[in-house]
Amino acid sequence: MKHKSLTINYTESETISELQEADQQLMQEAIKSAGNAYAPYSGFGVGAAVLLSSGKVVTGNNQENAAYPSGLCAERVALFAASALYPDEKIETIVVTIKTAHKLVEPVSPCGACRQVIAEYENRQNQKIKIIFSGETGKSVTVDGIENLLPIIFNSRKMNKE
Repeated sequence: MKHKSLTINYTESETISELQEADQQLMQEAIKSAGNAYAPYSGFGVGAAVLLSSGKVVTGNNQENAAYPSGLCAERVALFAASALYPDEKIETIVVTIKTAHKLVEPVSPCGACRQVIAEYENRQNQKIKIIFSGETGKSVTVDGIENLLPIIFNSRKMNKE
């Protein structure tokens, strides 16, 4: 038996102004999108903005439904829309933020299902996606690639395709 360990690399920014200018603009798009979220049950609005290789930006927000789990997270809305609208473009960056009545300070990371979807897109395009997530007050976390949030990834490479 061998003991192994994993290291997760991330960058923490105290304010949005510490981000690169392009990432600041994406954050502003995600903030706007969070304001349009349909979250009548949780009151937890989430917005996402995806930057594509062409420079196009696609946004999404969470859409709740009384029949849980029929709703969809902001990250998946944005990623699926980007892939449907621009199937040949690579996803460079996804930014995720929140809007709640509670003014949460700490960054809120993507859920497990969204992490798996990000992993699928990285695998599909054979390229890492920069992921930035924040709370409502400007503090954010940046990771380069989903393996920093989902370290033991399940993807098609794990499947026996004979």
